[in-house]
Amino acid sequence: MTSVIFMGTPDFGVPILRALVADHYEVKAVVTQPDKKVGRKQKVTKTPVKIAAEELGLPVVQPVKLSGSLEVDQLIALHVDLIVTAAYGQFLPTKFLSSVKIAAVNVHGSLLPKYRGGAPIQYSLINGDAETGVTIMEMVKKMDAGDIYAQQALKIEPEDTAGSVFAKLSLIGRDLLLKTLPQIIADPSKKTPQDTSAVVFSPNISKDQEQIKLDLTATAANNLIRGLNPDPGAYLLVDGKRMKVWRAQVSSEQTTLPAGSLVANKGRFAISFANHTVLELLELQPAGKKRLDVKSFLNGQGSKYTVGEKIVAD
Repeated sequence: MTSVIFMGTPDFGVPILRALVADHYEVKAVVTQPDKKVGRKQKVTKTPVKIAAEELGLPVVQPVKLSGSLEVDQLIALHVDLIVTAAYGQFLPTKFLSSVKIAAVNVHGSLLPKYRGGAPIQYSLINGDAETGVTIMEMVKKMDAGDIYAQQALKIEPEDTAGSVFAKLSLIGRDLLLKTLPQIIADPSKKTPQDTSAVVFSPNISKDQEQIKLDLTATAANNLIRGLNPDPGAYLLVDGKRMKVWRAQVSSEQTTLPAGSLVANKGRFAISFANHTVLELLELQPAGKKRLDVKSFLNGQGSKYTVGEKIVAD
């Protein structure tokens, strides 16, 4: 039986872990990020991968920082055949990567070399890409720079968000990994180097990127909303307060109003953006409030504004 150390943290990794166990790989340890406090009540919460590992009866390791930890030496001592990572969230030390008998393999949520880094799925939506995909790749010291074992593309639908694409790619990655592992085990040298001239990076989303700025067109603003849904969410600055926008749609109409102005608040809530474009907001969350559909919003706060009034600030 082929032995594996699995490393993952969010929901993306759960189907992959479960599939490895179901396919009779011997998962000797599951490495995931430490439990952390979540929400207003700061409830200590396990990662989705930890919850799945415990359900499967697998040993769990949660170093705050893997590099230099006692845990990494314990993992090296397991002398496994494979390391499999899926959105783990930490760099892996070279001595750990080198300790495997066959290969250290990563399930990455983009078609490398496009979108190396921590937010590949988010950037594929923010940039309005027509497709994204999954890459099964060799783990090396340099981030997401290893050779490619296999890839599979996914068309991005207009209604997709980062959340829905994460869910789709998790299943595609699961199936592609299981299909590719026998080939890697038989001949780990069968792989393709990345085209370094085509590398695009996708760094983690910054706080500043969460604001929907008025120099964006309605299409670009909608792409940002989709790319940051469900986490962390994009927001407009309305009356000096953050108003998160969870869903929107680009209107076919044009407006002469300056960007940030209210175009309509009867039956719909529409805001002007750059190049005379208009965005209709469908699901909103005013500061300190729950999410509201546009109908509920227009029955309250949305009704107090006047058409033509500039209500959004940069």
